[in-house]
Amino acid sequence: MKGTALSALFAAATLLASPVFAADDLCTINLQKIDDSMATAGATSEGLDKAVTEEVDKAKAAQAAGNTKECIARTSKVLERLEKTEKGSGSAGGSGA
Repeated sequence: MKGTALSALFAAATLLASPVFAADDLCTINLQKIDDSMATAGATSEGLDKAVTEEVDKAKAAQAAGNTKECIARTSKVLERLEKTEKGSGSAGGSGA
């Protein structure tokens, strides 16, 4: 009887913990996307580089503190900003896709 109750408790704990791991993964994935984007972006404005670096530092600090929501919010904003910047510097015809 104890084994069944313990198994059920363990299963419940595992299910509750899963979203936390998924959120942490999204934070890490977003940070990697930002790194990749900055590495391939070429010349960007100094102001943009500084703003991105500051936000990434804050996101990493939030991640280290276990605040994945803040990390995701910050990295998502940076990714949106980088995407807008890339679209603005792209060709006039667009990607066609």
